[in-house]
Amino acid sequence: MKMTRFLKSMSRTVHEEHHDQLVEHKTDDQYHEATACPSSLTVWRKSLVISCNGFTVINSGGNLVYRVDNYSGRPEEITLMDGSGIPVHTMRRCKTLRLVDSWFVYEGEAGDHHCRTSTSSTKSSKKPICSVRKHVNILHSNPNVLAHVFRGSSNKGYAYVIEGSYAHRSCKVLDESRKVVAEIKRKEASKGGVSFGHEVFVLVVRPGFDPGFAMALVLLLDQMCS
Repeated sequence: MKMTRFLKSMSRTVHEEHHDQLVEHKTDDQYHEATACPSSLTVWRKSLVISCNGFTVINSGGNLVYRVDNYSGRPEEITLMDGSGIPVHTMRRCKTLRLVDSWFVYEGEAGDHHCRTSTSSTKSSKKPICSVRKHVNILHSNPNVLAHVFRGSSNKGYAYVIEGSYAHRSCKVLDESRKVVAEIKRKEASKGGVSFGHEVFVLVVRPGFDPGFAMALVLLLDQMCS
């Protein structure tokens, strides 16, 4: 009960502070765009289930919207659930690209592995909605790029790029036109100067972008960058 009250208080503070930041120093047109109600989610890198590792995600009203349990080490599969425990997305590590951390993302629950190997060609009963590949900085590559998101199982022509620093909880997801569709921010308490550290942070999702998919990207960043 105490933990629930703490999360509700923390999530409301996140929402109020972010709304104030959005409407500050805006022109009339920018104000209209800023007040289009982006979703501000409080992400806690901890499971509410005893003896489990995972993630707990609370919305601005203090309600549990997403959760991940039994999350530890370098799993081959991660399941993002909604607040009632129904799978929203399943993420599977692809073993074919051994030098690059790469994942397939499926809607809901997924069947058998989709990745092809030299000894088998089994596929999932569902097709992945996207693949996410960690960016490897070589030569003159942009050091701010963390990962690319490709449509389906393709690795050509990325749909989104993730830039910033996950270690500092400062990342942006940008679409093909360089528009920010989601953002990870550190959470600093407004009173007393108390820092929540890296275990509690904010996920801001712009209108039109799926919050569940944004949270799936957070989970993959946690695997690729932690």
